[in-house]
Amino acid sequence: MSTLVKQEQVTNAVESPKVRSQFAYRVMLVFSFLYYFRPEDIIPGLSGVPLAKITGGIALLGLLLGTSKGRPKKLPVEVRLLFAMFGWLILTIPFAWWRGGSFNVVVWEFSKAVIIALTLTLTVSYLFELRRLIFVQTVGVALMTMGAIAINHRVNGRLTGLGDALLSNPNDLATNIALNWPLCLAFLLHARGMLKKMFWAFSMLAMIYAVMATYSRAGFIALSLAIVVCLWEFGVRGKKFYILAGSVLCGLLLMVVAPQNYGKRLETLIGRFQQEDKDNGSAAARTELLVRSVQITATHPVFGVGPGNFAPYTNLWRVTHNTYTQFSSECGIPALLMFLALLSRAFRNLRYVRKLPRSRETAEMHLWGSALWAGLIAYFVGAFFAGTAYQLFPYYMITYTALLYKLALQQAKTVAVMKNEIQVPQPVYSPV
Repeated sequence: MSTLVKQEQVTNAVESPKVRSQFAYRVMLVFSFLYYFRPEDIIPGLSGVPLAKITGGIALLGLLLGTSKGRPKKLPVEVRLLFAMFGWLILTIPFAWWRGGSFNVVVWEFSKAVIIALTLTLTVSYLFELRRLIFVQTVGVALMTMGAIAINHRVNGRLTGLGDALLSNPNDLATNIALNWPLCLAFLLHARGMLKKMFWAFSMLAMIYAVMATYSRAGFIALSLAIVVCLWEFGVRGKKFYILAGSVLCGLLLMVVAPQNYGKRLETLIGRFQQEDKDNGSAAARTELLVRSVQITATHPVFGVGPGNFAPYTNLWRVTHNTYTQFSSECGIPALLMFLALLSRAFRNLRYVRKLPRSRETAEMHLWGSALWAGLIAYFVGAFFAGTAYQLFPYYMITYTALLYKLALQQAKTVAVMKNEIQVPQPVYSPV
């Protein structure tokens, strides 16, 4: 009896730290679906309905109306950093070159990243809930990519995603593919059943082809790095050597179906700019944007020129195509330092998960930890070539790492308590 009581006390101490708002969690699933599938961009009649904003407001409302009993007394560092960034961005608005534009960017775009991180932190308590969130994101990017390939949705000869928002730009599509390709591999390894495995395998091949069809050099670099990390994490470190053999076969297959002049496009990475190879001077233009953003950072180091104001301020009407200089030039060096601190925390979270002792209980955590590790490295590199400061998907990734870290700590605490506090009664033998 005493053993059962102690086990119940341990379970309550570890597994009931909060009373979660299931309503808010379910709405966040809907929010994620709307963000990655973008039905308002592809279904006639929905373009004027801000579905993502509506569900984001409902999620916040559900969180506020939920009971506060058992909520954590101290928010994770990642959430506090996001609140600090949000506060700093609000502070930059009065100093912005175009205050109205900065207000819209901060209040209607970046604020959703804070809502997402806070809501998910307070509502996700189990690994299957995190897996479900990752699934919605990954299958959304995979299906939207395959849909773009199926209808051959192109602009100036380059493949673009469906709709007019998240994946509509070839470089944004390629960047999102690089982030999500390792997650597809994780779902392939986690799947049970041939049809599921075939879906994820086909998705991975389609996504690699899509990156080539976008002719995005940044996407090529990010995806290549993600694949290399995955081969190390799963093939070598995870001792799944069949992945190494499969990658060689897939590489040979994709070389056959590579788009026309793709090799010449990649030559521009080493300085061979050719107008006829879909470069159209973009490499030189991005160099100019980078130099200009660094100059603005030097002349406006504290508050920048205002969130979202680089394009109108420079009269070039282009974003910086570099997330780091986008922060520094538009929001000041303090915002850049906070963003780098966020990325550092995300890598720290995953390092902890990847160092967990390998066992049957930690196998799935290692799976998602390795996949997120590869995706985060791909983003870290890809962010040098894409302006993603106010988009939501990097903050989704950072929040996933915080949730996985929290779940890993909970499991470690459970194991430690069970080992140290629960004493199994010794059998009592009656004297002969």
